[in-house]
Amino acid sequence: MRVTSCGITDVGLKRNHNEDNYLINDELNLFVVADGMGGHAGGEYASAICVNTVEEVVMSMELGESVPVDVDDPIEAARERLRYAIVLAGRRIHEKAGKNSEFHGMGTTVVVLLFDGKNALVAHVGDSRVYLVRDGRVEQVTEDHSLVNEKLRAGLLSPEEAKNHKMRNVITRSLGYLEDVEVDVEVHAVRRGDRFVLCSDGLSGHVEDSEIVEHVTLYGPQEGARRMVDLACQRGGEDNITVVVVRVDES
Repeated sequence: MRVTSCGITDVGLKRNHNEDNYLINDELNLFVVADGMGGHAGGEYASAICVNTVEEVVMSMELGESVPVDVDDPIEAARERLRYAIVLAGRRIHEKAGKNSEFHGMGTTVVVLLFDGKNALVAHVGDSRVYLVRDGRVEQVTEDHSLVNEKLRAGLLSPEEAKNHKMRNVITRSLGYLEDVEVDVEVHAVRRGDRFVLCSDGLSGHVEDSEIVEHVTLYGPQEGARRMVDLACQRGGEDNITVVVVRVDES
């Protein structure tokens, strides 16, 4: 697998600190975006624990070290190891928050993209997102763990109402709030030319799906990422903004 990638994080226009963190590890084909919460120290610390823990576990997988799974199928084993990495991150955040009052209530969302052979594993908790752009079309491959999305799925809100709802930032899952968390992990077959976009809600809340397609199709990962962050800032920049763009050059 050969990819080209770029990540950008921006404090935005309304916050005085950045609680987002992201990771690009091209050697591991691993990409992470985490959107922290819980105040200046807590949110930033939680998202950092998350990206560092996921990288640590995936690196141990590459080195052949034992990661607890109980399945024989290689793809299912990779899925379970990625799930374990995120659960472990949540436990570490929860433990730190319990031991230090400064970090009480801290947590983070997370999205992870990991390439394994010709497959992409996508894992997430919370409302940060992963999009797949293929053949000029975009698909949101994660589903927000949020109160508004639950109401949308239940038919209690229209898409337009959901987009502008005053409680759209209330999430129903995060790392750190509880000791354990349910992690969604999907596997997608990868094609040459695919573009994956990982982002915090500071970007997805301001950039339309059609604009994501435009920016990652017309521009390379670095220029496309920069333009999308600039667009989110132009439209308010109320939150921290983080995006990672990954283009598959050879699958």
